[in-house]
Amino acid sequence: MKIHAFPDSEGLARRVAKVMRAPFAPIAVHSFPDGETLVRVARPAGRQAIVLRSLDNPNAKIVEVLLAADALRQAGARSVVLVCPYLSYMRQDKVFRAGEPVSQLVIGRILGASFDRVITVEPHLHRARDLANVFRCPAESLSPAAAIAQWIRDEGIDGYVAVGPDRESGRLVEEIADLAGLASVVGVKHRLADRTVMVKFRRRVRAPGAVIVDDIASSGSTLMAVIGALHRMHIHLIYVVVVHALFERGAMARIRDAGAHRIVSCDTISHSTNGIEIAPLLAKALIGLKG
Repeated sequence: MKIHAFPDSEGLARRVAKVMRAPFAPIAVHSFPDGETLVRVARPAGRQAIVLRSLDNPNAKIVEVLLAADALRQAGARSVVLVCPYLSYMRQDKVFRAGEPVSQLVIGRILGASFDRVITVEPHLHRARDLANVFRCPAESLSPAAAIAQWIRDEGIDGYVAVGPDRESGRLVEEIADLAGLASVVGVKHRLADRTVMVKFRRRVRAPGAVIVDDIASSGSTLMAVIGALHRMHIHLIYVVVVHALFERGAMARIRDAGAHRIVSCDTISHSTNGIEIAPLLAKALIGLKG
């Protein structure tokens, strides 16, 4: 088994390779003046080749990982596995308005046709509860709950409440709370527009502080709404934990101004807030494939 990675995911890929004691090889990318891309992989590819890349900013990255899959097969790989810690386009899982695609299934078909297996971390699934409904190849979703709970314990956060913004976050938040020994509560979210969100809680929360956990943060609107709801219940010491840090420009400042004491993320996407490592989680899943 050999770990191949694009430059934007090289740090994480090297950490995974180190845990596995597996060889690492960079994937080279060349852009032509007309906008096309040439991908070049290292030889030998390895009998089982792993392509590791998070698919944030996906429109260019997806084409490049598809080219890498073919390059690895041309270089002799018998099996090619895609490890995408962040998997994009999972939110559009139905036709919300006439004329729209079901983007989740489109991406699932494209990636599933080029890879023998897909491994990701906490995909943003709603109605499709299982990745088997998205991909035509075997697919596995890994939970970062244990890594997040360990970070909470290491930080000495005790007696706080673990908070989820909405029903979709409930399973992850409850799992983390159980592992970290915290109480938990999940809000009810109403999205009024892309950047306008309301969050309410059906019961009053009493705790010295809170750890908000969400799988994705981009504009920060949801996190700001949760912080505001907690402030109204007189909870002011608030940590924010995000699995996938997609923060747009200015989002971090807005969340801090809203009252976040600290913002930390898993390193599925390289970001200044990274503080929770997922390399051991990914390595364990890949070692399982070797077995």
